[in-house]
Amino acid sequence: MHTSVVTVPIEEEMKKSYLDYAMSTIIGRALPDIRDGLKPVHRRILYAMYELNNTHDKPYKKSARVVGDVIGKFHPHGDQAVYDAITRMVQDFSLRYPLVDGQGNFGSIDGDAPAAMRYTEVRLSRIAEETLKDIEKDTVLFKPNYDESILEPVVLPSKIPNLLINGSSGIAVGMATNIPPHNLTEITNGIIAYIDNPDITLDELIELIPGPDFPTKGIIFGRQGIREAYETGKGHIILRARAKVEKHKKDGRESIVISEIPYQVNKTRLIENIVELINTKRIEGIANIKDESNREGMRIVLELKRGEMAIPILNKLYKHTQLQTTFGIILLTIVNNQPKTLNLKSLIAEFVNFRKEIITKRSIFELNKALERLHILEGLKIALDNIDEVIAMIKKAQNTQEAKTSLMDRFNLSEKQATSILEMRLQRLTSLERTKIVNEYNATEVEIKRLQQILADEKLLLNIIKQELTEINNKYGDERLTEIVDWLPEITTEDMIKEEEVVVTITYKGYIKRTPVDQYKHQARGGKGKIGIIVKEEDFVDHLYVASTHSYIIFFTNTGKAHIVKVFNITEAQMSSRGKPIVNLINIDKNERITAVTHVKEFSENRFLFLATKKGQVKKVTLDSLKHLRSPGIRVISLPEDDGLISVLETNGQNELMIATKKGMSIRFKETDVRPMGRVAYGIRGIKLKKDDEVVSIEVVSQDCNVFTVTEKAYGKCAPCSEYRLQTRGGSGIINVRCREKNGEVVSLKELSEKDEVILVTDTGRTIRFKTMNIPIQKRGGLGVKLMDLNEDKKIHGVAVIEEE
Repeated sequence: MHTSVVTVPIEEEMKKSYLDYAMSTIIGRALPDIRDGLKPVHRRILYAMYELNNTHDKPYKKSARVVGDVIGKFHPHGDQAVYDAITRMVQDFSLRYPLVDGQGNFGSIDGDAPAAMRYTEVRLSRIAEETLKDIEKDTVLFKPNYDESILEPVVLPSKIPNLLINGSSGIAVGMATNIPPHNLTEITNGIIAYIDNPDITLDELIELIPGPDFPTKGIIFGRQGIREAYETGKGHIILRARAKVEKHKKDGRESIVISEIPYQVNKTRLIENIVELINTKRIEGIANIKDESNREGMRIVLELKRGEMAIPILNKLYKHTQLQTTFGIILLTIVNNQPKTLNLKSLIAEFVNFRKEIITKRSIFELNKALERLHILEGLKIALDNIDEVIAMIKKAQNTQEAKTSLMDRFNLSEKQATSILEMRLQRLTSLERTKIVNEYNATEVEIKRLQQILADEKLLLNIIKQELTEINNKYGDERLTEIVDWLPEITTEDMIKEEEVVVTITYKGYIKRTPVDQYKHQARGGKGKIGIIVKEEDFVDHLYVASTHSYIIFFTNTGKAHIVKVFNITEAQMSSRGKPIVNLINIDKNERITAVTHVKEFSENRFLFLATKKGQVKKVTLDSLKHLRSPGIRVISLPEDDGLISVLETNGQNELMIATKKGMSIRFKETDVRPMGRVAYGIRGIKLKKDDEVVSIEVVSQDCNVFTVTEKAYGKCAPCSEYRLQTRGGSGIINVRCREKNGEVVSLKELSEKDEVILVTDTGRTIRFKTMNIPIQKRGGLGVKLMDLNEDKKIHGVAVIEEE
């Protein structure tokens, strides 16, 4: 084998080569330096523009020219990659404080591509020049470029805390950084506070720097993620678009108007995503989308269909689109050529140390320059004080070297001093010029003393940092763009459901559905109604109930168990549909069936459920005892085999109640006659029943209401509640309706006001909806009036009241 060939195990070579590649990517490409907050490509772009004298007060230069200088001198990579980096430095939606001032098309928040580099023009922004100030004063190290033909800075002597105010993101090998932008005013205040008190706590810092500040504005929800990131270097925050609801003056329709979107969200893709959700019917209720954005700002308008509510739709959009995003904060940066994750205080401390180093080097440079100048001025002063002799010596000398030597020997001058005297112009011999030299000498002495004090006293040095930061803030500081809200309301399924009144229908065989109330059209009292639910043989509508989609509905079974679900979890279906099996919704046995239904908004401690059985027993339980209901249900009453739960309603503890029986009897009594009982109790007598009679309904009533009674043959009547005298619980009651063959037995009793509406449903599923004002007020005991033409239907089986809003 040839002696120049070295055998190396492949695993060792791969390990070494991959580490070299990884470190090259980490240090030389993907992660920013903590000192100037720049990655190598951005640093080279700014320095190349500085060398071109392409400053904010000079004319723009073609982007292609800048790209050419960057790749030719410092960055031997693709020209498009460099141009992409320049483009991002121009975009005010990418950087909080853009470092490059561009002229032309540099892309948009819609994701539009920028124009080719031969068309666009650039120059340094004013704030970018602050990153290059004092670079000529030996403040930073320089290194040879890739071909060792020229030097480039290792870091820029940035006066601005660029890493914090503009942030950075990048993916290296095995690690990534994602530093959000911040507000310059808040950051400078935080740094000054740290300088004043290096032991400042995180809470004190957060008071000055409450959180990130994104160029696209938006709203940050929750402070816990911010605190976590500032304390540990890692955390996440929730970003949400700013949206408002506008109402059309003409037709009252609502529109959702989006004026700000989360950081790094593409507006066009966002709109496309919303359109896709509409087309796939994952979001319904949006009629039209308009992008009305212009130079004045962003405006995306989502026009809703008539009758749709904006908030549930907006909550769905937050859930399913980038109107709400999560920004993962990773404060990873290069510190002393090593990647480190730092907390907020450490980031500030590193920047302060960097500025101390820069100001120290600058002061040393300026001190050396001042000492050199003072040395020259001392020589000029000596020459001016002895001007006649100096002129005579120069005239006498044969050449410049002889003159220089003569002056050095006669006045004990250095070679530099003698040279400056020989180069002095005759006009400086005037009295005015002599005074200027003396004044400059005195001023230089003062400046030297100042610089020496800075180098000797760290307190003075820190004051300079504070002063420079204050000047930066006065020049470029602005108001916060991103609002921070303390907490994020969790978007639940309920938040995405429109709150509306629905009719819940349950059949005897256990099928359930909900249908929007507006599907039940108004008809005149006494009509035939319209075909509603289509039921199969031996099945019929057993329960009809009106409730809000956001309410809880409580089902009670013949075994005395209660089951709770949200109304919106019930399958929505058309009037003609029988719905879905209730066993898909609640866990009930084969032998169980629903015998009573009620709904509540919430489980309050001071509210009650009042239960009535067909045998006339009543019972009261606290509503909050059902709050933590288990999925198999919970027993709320112990029932004998010959009794069953008929009706349940919510009460406030002080209501008046009325029980109605199928034979037309009724009793009105105070709720306080019944005390709350345990869940296993059977209850006490509410009404004393005659033979073959049973309870069909119980209702909360008030003195000034009307009592509406419906019989099975579709007769109904309204009577003033005042005609039903208040009695003691447990009595036989008084006549409510005289039941005859014509009207049949009582089906239901309800409390009504003049503006309420009623829905009736027959055993075959036919329905009718009418206003209660069409029902004449009669005396207690009357037969009532015809409410519906039953035709082939056997009898009324369900009554529901739509209360006035």
